[in-house]
Amino acid sequence: MEAVECRLEIDDLDSFVAEIGAIGDRHETTVQAFDARYVADRRHLERAVELADRAIERGENVARDRAVEILLYAAGRRQIDRALEMGVDEGETPAVVLVDGGRDAAEAEAAAVEDLETLDAFGERASTLDPQDTETLCDFFDVTDAERAATDAPLAALVRERVALLEVEK
Repeated sequence: MEAVECRLEIDDLDSFVAEIGAIGDRHETTVQAFDARYVADRRHLERAVELADRAIERGENVARDRAVEILLYAAGRRQIDRALEMGVDEGETPAVVLVDGGRDAAEAEAAAVEDLETLDAFGERASTLDPQDTETLCDFFDVTDAERAATDAPLAALVRERVALLEVEK
């Protein structure tokens, strides 16, 4: 899995989604763009991919599209419309674009990343996961101050717990 931290400048969201979908199809990878403010860390996305793949293998997936299933797990929600809040939108967005071809797909992932970087919407690579947007993460994943005070676990671990709980709540 590649997690490309970058700034996106999207003029037309539908066209952008079609372009990244075409890149994924061309390289037999899954490409999904996230607003970086909603991503706790790289492990957050890795866990979402693992759980989405397991759901697909078991026939328990909600979405027909692997990229959408990954988005659902990353968001810790089964409702697609609510999970889409975690996606990118028109305008300038700090982003993380996930590119995943499964096992032994490093070449395909690298080629997909190269194509991604040629898109008009691709502004530049930039560190977008550090520092975390604590307020946005807590609000979106319903992590309360009381919960944070009750543990010494970092916020990223609490977010990953929400991702894992989606599997239990089915």
